[in-house]
Amino acid sequence: MGVQVPPFAQQVELRPCLIFVKSIRANCVTSTSRRDGADPIKLHRQIARFGASTDGMPPLIVYEASDGVLVIYNGVTRATRIAKLAPGTTVQVEVIGRLRKAYGSEKTIGELL
Repeated sequence: MGVQVPPFAQQVELRPCLIFVKSIRANCVTSTSRRDGADPIKLHRQIARFGASTDGMPPLIVYEASDGVLVIYNGVTRATRIAKLAPGTTVQVEVIGRLRKAYGSEKTIGELL
């Protein structure tokens, strides 16, 4: 019978790399599990604790969609905090794969603010 590959893995071609993104407001969208954006309580807690600082912030984990849009899978709250308090700040992003689906029609982080 062989090894079964989960449907999600069939959509992704892995090619991890680390990049820096200047405007997460315009270039990043949330994953389907976080379509409404960051959890408001968690966002408020992060704003109170870290403010607009990116010091020591782990990279956002994203996939690159077929249309070049970055889809955030880990770090939606961090991305929202930086987009809200320090727009235009460069953040570290780890691209862990490529999706075959286009996400250009989804709301960006800036549109969810």
